[in-house]
Amino acid sequence: MLRVAYLLSHPIQYQSPLLRLLAQQPGLELTVLYTSDFSVRSYNDKGFGVSVEWDVPLLGGYQHEFLPRLLDGRDVSFFRPLNHGIFHRLRQGRFDVLWIHGYATLNSWMAMAAAKLLGIPVLLRTDSTLIDHPRGPVRLAVKNLFFRILRRFTYGVLSVGQRNTEYWRHHLGRDIPVFSIPYAVDNDYFQQRCQAASASQEKLRQELGLTAGRPVLLFASKLLARKRCIDMVDAYLELVKRSRLEGASRPLPYLLIVGEGEQRPHIEARLQQASAEDREGVAMLGFRNQSELPRFYDLCDVFVLPSIHEPWGLVVNEAMNAGKAIVVSDQVGCQPDLVEDGDNGIVFPAGDVGVLVDALANVLADPAACRKMGERSLERIQTFSFEANVRGLMQAFTSASEHK
Repeated sequence: MLRVAYLLSHPIQYQSPLLRLLAQQPGLELTVLYTSDFSVRSYNDKGFGVSVEWDVPLLGGYQHEFLPRLLDGRDVSFFRPLNHGIFHRLRQGRFDVLWIHGYATLNSWMAMAAAKLLGIPVLLRTDSTLIDHPRGPVRLAVKNLFFRILRRFTYGVLSVGQRNTEYWRHHLGRDIPVFSIPYAVDNDYFQQRCQAASASQEKLRQELGLTAGRPVLLFASKLLARKRCIDMVDAYLELVKRSRLEGASRPLPYLLIVGEGEQRPHIEARLQQASAEDREGVAMLGFRNQSELPRFYDLCDVFVLPSIHEPWGLVVNEAMNAGKAIVVSDQVGCQPDLVEDGDNGIVFPAGDVGVLVDALANVLADPAACRKMGERSLERIQTFSFEANVRGLMQAFTSASEHK
């Protein structure tokens, strides 16, 4: 029996289904050690800027406990949450492997130090990539030193995709074991919900006041500066203006924006600067909970994520489960794994609104080709699944335990 501890800051809606699946694996005893419970309470999410209470089950179906806390909060930072008793719990549990999500917290470092003293091999998982903000020579030197130290405490890493593997190889060296754990959502959940939503698609269209026959572009994410929703708005307005000037016979698209965040006032101000005619097709729909999102994925024709410095972008996984064409920037971390330019979507240079306009025009120009891209999205997402995660994790756990 493999005894694995998983140190995780708080219950996460994307991870809970995977943990339930892992709990069913023969020969594995998984214990999730949470350092905070803020996400199972109503809390103010900094990114969304609203009070959030998830409407999908976060606990249940797997063994978990909450470590005693010295400091807690409504978010995760280096010092918060801060727990005690980590060494005692790891020793008491007689674990074969410690799996840690992220390394940039004091809790993570205390857990790695405790594991080192107890002889427990550590597996690290994060979604970081080399697409990042530029750093000066001093910060780079500090970061290099940091990773040389981190390497001494780490047996292996769990890679979520191609760019994540490049990140680990760059910082920890090519000799560290890398196990493929493709970043996934609950494919079955989203596919079933999207299929069910099709029956009431026209009802949702009427609720939103959308005219039948007009294609729908969808942006669904936190309204943060790095998500570049403002680029999407600028591109949409330019696309509509161009279509009118050219006298295009095709119906103008709608743009639905699902999400909340600090950039909302800037986006609304930009829309107010446009003519009423140009902005009439834009609807800002605010925060929608997890169970509501499949309705919007099903409704749209094209999903767009124009982010910069995006580690992954799980909303792309979700939209692909609805069988949709995808337009992403080349700084969206999942792009090399999930979106092939010209196959299931279009890739454009991050921040280049002009090219984004062309990309949107191209993908909307041929509805049949757009639908074909969506079919390819649904095919491609099948391998980025929790089942693939379980296979990779079991391989990683076995390898690490044999190293103990």
